[in-house]
Amino acid sequence: MNQILGIDPGTATTGYGIVRESNKGIEAVAYGVISTPANMPMELRLLKIYQELVEIIILHRPESCAVEKLFFRTNVTTAISVGQSRGVVLLALAQNKVKLAEYTPLQVKQAVVGYGAAEKKQVQLMVQAILNLSEMPKPDDAADALAIAICHFHSKRITDLAEL
Repeated sequence: MNQILGIDPGTATTGYGIVRESNKGIEAVAYGVISTPANMPMELRLLKIYQELVEIIILHRPESCAVEKLFFRTNVTTAISVGQSRGVVLLALAQNKVKLAEYTPLQVKQAVVGYGAAEKKQVQLMVQAILNLSEMPKPDDAADALAIAICHFHSKRITDLAEL
């Protein structure tokens, strides 16, 4: 079965979620976070993210991966560190020949909730419902990564139908 990896990049916490199509629709395969300590030097944080992500890719062999596009309003420092994490994620995907798709937070919310200005809690509840999970996925970064994977799952289905 084709699996889709969703990534919510960050330097303190990078969320990941893997989904696949099932006879019930879509199901979660695995999800969680790659965490790095705040006192760890940045280059070692990025190395840890890279190494753990490569392990996840090798273990689950996703067909494609969706990554949240970088979006920031005011905090340039946060945007730079997230951008560094995002670069490491893109490198791991390219080296492992995993197809890449990118979505804005607005696109993810529209795909999962049907409303681009949805609150984080609404997205998490819809992720739980869509994947038929007994509880809301935790932490938030893992739930966000699952939402990104769900967004790509729906987008890919539409693209596949259009190619028929």
